[in-house]
Order: sequence, then C-alpha cells, then structure tokens
Amino acid sequence: MLPPAMLLILLFVAALWAGIQNALAGGGSFVTLPALMLTGLDARTANIASTLALFPAQVTTGWVGRHNIAGVAGLSIRALTAISLAGGAVGAALLLYTSSSFFEHLVPWLVLFGTAIFAYGSFFSRVKEGEGPKIGVPAAAVAQFGIAIYGGYFGGGIGFLMLAALTAAGLTMRAAGATKNVLAGVMNAAAVAIFLFTPEIPWLRVGVLCAGAVIGGYLGALLLRRANEKIIRAFVVFLGVCLTVGLFIRSGG
Repeated sequence: MLPPAMLLILLFVAALWAGIQNALAGGGSFVTLPALMLTGLDARTANIASTLALFPAQVTTGWVGRHNIAGVAGLSIRALTAISLAGGAVGAALLLYTSSSFFEHLVPWLVLFGTAIFAYGSFFSRVKEGEGPKIGVPAAAVAQFGIAIYGGYFGGGIGFLMLAALTAAGLTMRAAGATKNVLAGVMNAAAVAIFLFTPEIPWLRVGVLCAGAVIGGYLGALLLRRANEKIIRAFVVFLGVCLTVGLFIRSGG
C-alpha cells in the first residue's frame, strides 16, 4: 500500500483526468472507481464515494446547458425531474441495502454493461432527428424511472441510456444532450442526499476527488473544441474493458 500522501495525489490525478474525460466524452466513473478501490475501499463504498465526489461537476455541467433543456410530448421537465428524483432515491436505497460482498461480485457485470452501452452509443448508434416520437408518454416515463434507478445504484452509461430514451421520445439531439445532463445531476442529487447519511464515507478522499474533478471539468471544457472525441471515446471503452477484466479477476467471477 502506498503512503497516505501518495494515495491522495493518486486520487487527485485520477479525478483530474475523470473531470476532463467527463467533459469531453463521459465515463469518468471508470477512472474514479478503480482509483478509490486501489486506496483500500470496497467496491460499494468506492461507488458511493465516487458518486459524491463527481456530483458537483455534474451540477456545473447541467447548469451551463440549462437553457437548452426541454420536456418530451406529454412529460414536462418538472415531471421528468420528479421521476428522476424518485428513481435515483430508489437506486441509492437499493445500493445501501446491498451487502458489500454481493456488490463486489456484481460490480464487474455493472461495469461491463456500462462499457457496452457507452461503446454502442459512441460508435454504433445512429440517431436520426426529425422522425417524431417513437415511444409514447407511459413508455418514456417508465424508461426514465428505470434509468434513474440504475443511475442511483451505479450509473455507468446513464448518459447514453437517457440520450436514447429522450430522442426516441421526440427530442432533438441538442435538447436531449442538455436535458440528460440536468437529469443525471437530478438523479444523483437524490442518491447524494441519501449517501450523506451513511457512516462509512471517506470524506478526505471524497474532497480530494471533488477538487480534481471540478478542475478537470473546467480544463475539459476548454479542450472540448480541440480534442478528438472519437479517440477519447475509444480510450473510455478500452479503459472499461480493462476495468471489467480486472474486476472479474478480483472477484473471482
């Protein structure tokens, strides 16, 4: 085990990269989760700490794009917000009722699922605008609630899940992108409100991660027009695959 000071430096660098990565392409939790586990945290506690640490940067991203958010036909932004809050709270509560040992064996499958969704959304999905809604109001509400539960529980790949659901419900890509950023912050706000009352939170590590992620997010925003997004997304997928393999080996699954 590295000395405590070196561990904090490692976390800061990881969070700095995660913030840049989230601003450019997404998938920052694929960096912070293993970094926290390397400091000795179990997978469940690391997931909680990662959610808490990345939340302020999510709020900032959602606030910047708030003018482009929109509801879908029959579902106002207030309704989508309420659904996301409820689902996020359910997911967070389920995580707290999940034993650390069970989550340790489950997390490789969650990372695998998140990586697959990220890869599909980055390289294979072909969303066409102007075709009108493909799903109705009930389906859109159920989809958002299910995504919010997953977001509160783990969250890897929620951006692409929401992008797919919102565009299928009739939003343009620009509106869907801004709306999913806000709703991701909303569902994590519910999770954060619940996680704040858990006793095992490593606050020093969360604070270091939070600082790094905010700085990284700012730097990522500056680099957004210069970076090759395809390369960044390919790296996220590569990182997700490596993390999945490593977690399966660690869990013995």
